[in-house]
Amino acid sequence: MSYLFKSAGRFRRLLSLYPPYLGTGISVRHVSPDFKRVEVVMKQRFYNRNAYGTHFGGSLYSMCDPFYALMLQPLLGRDYLIWDRGACIDYRKPGRGTVTAVFEWSDDQLEEIRTRTAGGNKFEPERVLDITDAEGDCVARVHKTIYVRQKPRVRQSNGDGPGVK
Repeated sequence: MSYLFKSAGRFRRLLSLYPPYLGTGISVRHVSPDFKRVEVVMKQRFYNRNAYGTHFGGSLYSMCDPFYALMLQPLLGRDYLIWDRGACIDYRKPGRGTVTAVFEWSDDQLEEIRTRTAGGNKFEPERVLDITDAEGDCVARVHKTIYVRQKPRVRQSNGDGPGVK
C-alpha cells in the first residue's frame, strides 16, 4: 500500500486538501475503509462557474480524474503499475448546485484484473460513471481507461521476463 494511503481517512483528507481541488470546490466526501468506494462532491461557487452560470466542464472532469487509478493502488498492492490511460467526458445537461461522482471497484472486477495480469500482460479495464446533480439527474458521463500491469520485478520473478506484452 502506498505510504500516502495507509488509511481511508488519510486518503480522503489528503485529496480534499489537494490544491487543485481546493481551488475548484471539489472535496472527497467519503472513502470506504476497504478503498472500494469513493464519493466526491463539488459545490457550485462563483469561482467554478462558466460564462453560462453552470459548473465549468473542466472542473467536472477534474473531480473524476484520478480516483479509479488511485483506488487500485491500495486494493492491488505494490506489485502493480497503475495509471490513467485515457478518458472521455460526455456533458449531458448543465450542472448546477452540488454535483456528485461515485467510484466503485467490486471484488469481481479486482479478481478479473489480477487474473488478466497474472501472466505479465497489461490489462486496461474501462469504467463508466455518471456525475449527478442533487436531483439524481446525470450531468455528465465519464469514460475512463486504466492501465494495470505487474511491475517488471514481479513479472521476472514469475518467469515471464521483460519481453512479455
